[in-house]
Amino acid sequence: MRGQAINDLFAFLAVAREKSFTRAAAQLGVSQSALSHAMRSLETRLGVRLLTRTTRRVAPTEAGDRLLQSIGPKFEEIQSELTALNALREKPGGTIRITAAQHATEAVLWPKIAKLLPKYPDLKVEISVDYALTDIVAERYDAGVRLGEQVARDMIAVRIAPDMRMSVVAAPAYLAKVPTPKKPQDLLSHQCINLRMPTHGNIYAWEFEKGSKELKVRVDGQLVFNRMSQIIEGALAGFGFAYVPEDAAAPQVAKGRLVRVLEDWCAPFPGYHLYYPSRRQNAPAFALLVEALRYKA
Repeated sequence: MRGQAINDLFAFLAVAREKSFTRAAAQLGVSQSALSHAMRSLETRLGVRLLTRTTRRVAPTEAGDRLLQSIGPKFEEIQSELTALNALREKPGGTIRITAAQHATEAVLWPKIAKLLPKYPDLKVEISVDYALTDIVAERYDAGVRLGEQVARDMIAVRIAPDMRMSVVAAPAYLAKVPTPKKPQDLLSHQCINLRMPTHGNIYAWEFEKGSKELKVRVDGQLVFNRMSQIIEGALAGFGFAYVPEDAAAPQVAKGRLVRVLEDWCAPFPGYHLYYPSRRQNAPAFALLVEALRYKA
């Protein structure tokens, strides 16, 4: 009886999450009739109705939702531990899929992964460069990389880079023709190179902070890109101001090819974090990657 009860609870979780007997049955590899019988049996034993059934959908009742929230995480922990134990028999390998923005890929991911891969020939890493706030669960990524303030609270986040600062830069040739901006609002009268964000198709508003003052400035100009490297090239070519990560512009600033302005308005903010679902099984290969990327101050 005890084993059957556990099987019925496992079946209930599948139905409650899928909200469909058809999908849950396919997931569990059983018939719909057998699944329906198991649910009726479980409800009879517990003495409460767990599921509301209509011709179009299935949904947990209040009691069902309470059961789902209480036992769901525990079953996931058991499954995670079993998977982890099984993985201990294997050497690190397989494919790990990560979504990250271009700057995070070039400045953080690639330098560290390039050192890791030669040591583990069975490990493969796929990086999708994307500025959108991708749903890594829905899109079947193992992890994502975003700024600390952008990571959802239900994710595990591991810092992989120090705090960052943005910089406003322009070529000396452009600055020779215009007055130097003293405050962020002055940028409204300048040519600026914009970044289009793919999540909603919006133009990114430049963010500034000084003491207790926080500003967002929507600038304008002749150029709009969706890649940071192109924005820097546009600034080097004299098409106006660019708003880019400090470290991305630093080599050109050091050479005198770009000049930085409004530095006192560019405050530090949380740097890049690797994030992944809390129920993600820490297989050896994934744990290895996390440790390789982890920021050590």
